[in-house]
Formats: sequence, C-alpha cells, structure tokens
Amino acid sequence: MAELEDKKTPEPEGEQPEGNNPAAPPEGNGKSSPEDLEVIKAELEEERKAKAEIEALIAQKDATIAELQAQLNEARKASETAAGELTQLKDVHSKAVSKYLEAVRLANSELPADVIAGSTIDEIDASIEKARAIAQSVKKAIEAQLREATVPAGAPARGEISIDNLSPREKIVAGIVQKTR
Repeated sequence: MAELEDKKTPEPEGEQPEGNNPAAPPEGNGKSSPEDLEVIKAELEEERKAKAEIEALIAQKDATIAELQAQLNEARKASETAAGELTQLKDVHSKAVSKYLEAVRLANSELPADVIAGSTIDEIDASIEKARAIAQSVKKAIEAQLREATVPAGAPARGEISIDNLSPREKIVAGIVQKTR
C-alpha cells in the first residue's frame, strides 16, 4: 500500500488532491495509538478526581460559610438583646441614683441641698463629705468670732464717752450733753 501512495495518479481538473481537501479527514492524523489512549484516559481520570476533590472542598467551604453566617446572625441578635438590656439597666441605675440623692438630701437637712450633688453614688457620697467639711469649717469660724466678741455678764461701769471714734456731729452732740448735766 505504501507503494501505491507514492505513485500519484493524475487527478481530474477542478478537483483537489485528497491531502489538500479540507472536507476529507486527514489520514493517520485523527487516529491515536492504544498507548496514547491509555495516557489520555489516565489524565482524564486524574482531572475527574481533582475536580471531585475541588467540588468537595467548595461544598465544605459553603457549609462552613453558612454555619458562620448563622453564628453571626445569632451574635447580632444577642448583641441587640444585650444593648436593650443595657439601656434598661442604665435607666434603672439613673432612677436609683436620683432616689438615693433625694434620700441623702433629706437625711442631711443641716447641709445645703445644692452642695450635695453627683451622677453616681460615689460622687454623691464624696459631695456629702465635702459639704460636711465645709459646714464644720464655717461652724468653727462662727464659734471663733463669737468667742472674740463676747460681752461680759452685767452692765459695764458708766464712764465718760470716748470721743475718739465719733463723727464731728456726734462730738458736738456729746459736748452739749455734757454741759447740760
């Protein structure tokens, strides 16, 4: 057969030779050897396995993503619930501090009410101590002034009026009073 292929027969005019005919399948070009087929089958099997592994990994990642999204949604709900509870607790705390402030002002009526202030219990307690310290220092100062300005018991002995500290008019009046006596 190889000998026949070497010999070329004349072709009719207008027809292309077989090797140049694009519609005709190429000879020997489309056929694969059994070894090539085995290699291709092995490669195909490896690619199928790799594809299956990748699809399994994708499915696993999708499941992980879905699980994490569910956890995130739960955490968001828990956060919203906690925020609501925190707001309620802040309200209750604020009311309790206001009631404590009122009670402290009533219990310490000897202290000025405007000096007792604060937005927390610790601040209110500190203001009470400060108010007590201020009241104590004022009390001591008043007592000291009273001790200095004490008048002896009984009436003082009558004597002449000292005119050193009198105004000019008072001095004239005092002089007239002395002459008439």
